[in-house]
Amino acid sequence: MKKLVAIGGVVIVLFVLIIVLTNQSNKMKLKNNPYGSKELEQPTIDLLGNKNYSNIVMPEELKEKIETGEPVTAYFFSPTCPYCMKMTPILMPIAKEKGIHVYQYNMLEFEEEAEPFGITGWPTLIQYEDGKEIGRIVGPQNPEQEINDFFKEYTGK
Repeated sequence: MKKLVAIGGVVIVLFVLIIVLTNQSNKMKLKNNPYGSKELEQPTIDLLGNKNYSNIVMPEELKEKIETGEPVTAYFFSPTCPYCMKMTPILMPIAKEKGIHVYQYNMLEFEEEAEPFGITGWPTLIQYEDGKEIGRIVGPQNPEQEINDFFKEYTGK
């Protein structure tokens, strides 16, 4: 009986230690995060510091960028979307290689605010020009080829 109580105590201590370490890790990641918020979903926190998610844009900022009329490439993703998690590591290096800045919009954090952009599924890559959408791909089957074709057609790169 004493062994069972001791083992149970050790298990409880390990769980508490895991929770404490996770909370400390999250606090470190949340310092100076691009969302400017301490209230983020855990999957978003897990992406903080990932080089493939370094161009995060807030809803109002994206709206303002589009309204300038300048060309804007926006990528709508969710950290809980398996297709997004496959597409992003393909998309971002291609964009970087071509010199295209891709604004990344997190649907998990800002789904309600995305209504004006007409997002019905993700991942979604949209090109805007003169304040209007000129091209869109949603949930590509062959992301590398579709991304390259998209950039060539809508950005000329």
